[in-house]
Amino acid sequence: MVWLYDGKEFTSEDIGDYQGFVYLITNQENGKKYIGKKFFKKPKVLPKTKKRKRRVRTTVESDWKTYYGSSEHLLRDIEQWDDDQRGVGLKREITRLCKTKGECSYYEIKEQLAVDALLDESYYNSFVGCKIHRKHVLNE
Repeated sequence: MVWLYDGKEFTSEDIGDYQGFVYLITNQENGKKYIGKKFFKKPKVLPKTKKRKRRVRTTVESDWKTYYGSSEHLLRDIEQWDDDQRGVGLKREITRLCKTKGECSYYEIKEQLAVDALLDESYYNSFVGCKIHRKHVLNE
């Protein structure tokens, strides 16, 4: 199962200096959609060792390649399929690449509100919420 961006497969080599992305997952069987965001990296803390006296904070690649969203209803529909059906039954599209986490949050909610995802039964989305400061989006 791949992520598509501008109609082409998106891979780890395409990440560059982007922090994350806003995405649209479409269930091709029933037409329902889900809008969300995902970050490319996640924090990891390396513990103290005999050679390393302090914990080290670092980042590692997240599970973005195998991610299917956080909607319980979407995940319940997906659980009923085997791996082959997921490849055919779902379309995973990156709608926007983001340089900051704040930018991800802003564009996720903007896309959700633009299509009335909470009010439209053709969307799995059941929660919208965020707290974004201007400086998170404008890089001031």
